[in-house]
Amino acid sequence: MKPADPCILTINGGSSSIKFALYQGGEPLQRRLHGTVDRIGLAGTDLTFYDPATNQRHSRGFDASDHKSAANSLVNWLQAQPGFESARAVGHRVVHGMQHTAPELVTPALMEELNRMSPYDPEHLPAAIELIEAFGRHHPKLPQVACFDTAFHRTMPLVAKLLPIPRRYFAKGVQRYGFHGLSYAYLMEELARLGDPSATSGRIVLAHLGNGASMAAVRDGKSIDTSMSFTPTAGLVMSTRSGDLDPGLAPYLARTEQVAAKQYYEMVNHNSGLLGVSEISSDMRDLLAAETRDVRAAEAVDLFCYQAKKCIGAFAAALGGLDTLVFAGGIGENAPPVRARICDGLGFLGIELSESRNAETAAVISTGDSRATVRVIRTDEDLMIARSVARILDAKV
Repeated sequence: MKPADPCILTINGGSSSIKFALYQGGEPLQRRLHGTVDRIGLAGTDLTFYDPATNQRHSRGFDASDHKSAANSLVNWLQAQPGFESARAVGHRVVHGMQHTAPELVTPALMEELNRMSPYDPEHLPAAIELIEAFGRHHPKLPQVACFDTAFHRTMPLVAKLLPIPRRYFAKGVQRYGFHGLSYAYLMEELARLGDPSATSGRIVLAHLGNGASMAAVRDGKSIDTSMSFTPTAGLVMSTRSGDLDPGLAPYLARTEQVAAKQYYEMVNHNSGLLGVSEISSDMRDLLAAETRDVRAAEAVDLFCYQAKKCIGAFAAALGGLDTLVFAGGIGENAPPVRARICDGLGFLGIELSESRNAETAAVISTGDSRATVRVIRTDEDLMIARSVARILDAKV
């Protein structure tokens, strides 16, 4: 990559990791230097990156005892890399955006608001704020853009946003927000690029199935419902998150086992889901490999597929039918047996899966006679961030 080539830097911060990428300008945007900082706050933190100049992947130890040190160390490392000096802007994935409906340039007012919003997402927002502030300290003239994961779902009708608790909490911001919005926005753009008519005038269920798993119901290009709710813990069974639970479970465990709120939060977010049910692994690949010899693994896979199947049925009811089903995310893109089990029995919705197409993970895995089209699309949140930044920069010209 020539130093003069204009670039966009994307930062995708998680609760214990940071993904980054430099995208060379133009249409289409081309990903160049990219990598991940893993195990932030834990022993053995590593920076792994792909160097386009040598076409090799490298790994090195990294100072990241907490999110602040990780942010500062990453900025220091990035600014020493070829191409960084040509960065036009930095785009950040911000998991929670509350009422924000589109990506926005970072301003002091927005930073104040993000700090006020931190209690709504204590796992992700503080880390995102640290990253934005670190780039602001080191490169105060470099524009930064916040890309909100919740923005995609702000088109949901009120009936989908309301939670059935005392109304006063809705006024305080307690409602269904939904997440994975950057992934869903990318999938919708891909559907349009592929010429699928349902992208603008149809009924779509988008299934982002990865370590975090959710679905979205989209009608005529707009989200009308989604499985995650006030937090990303709700909805489907996930790798370590429980998904939906009986609200009475928390007080029951408090009475019978003295489980405090912090312990309960830790359990439903980090020790439940596939890991909790299987007692083996949070990784679907491990469970598929073990299910013939360990009933716990088999039951975890069955539960994941059963809950996903139910969600498709519920969203088809909300949509009034189904034209397109899209599988994405690490599991959705790479696990044909899971896709097959989820779709099994959904013929009443017009879904007929092709066994051979599904086995080879074709772009379209439904049969030619299937009334509903079933697709597999590799999602790309980072590219969606880069596109969003480019559009904001171009709009300012």
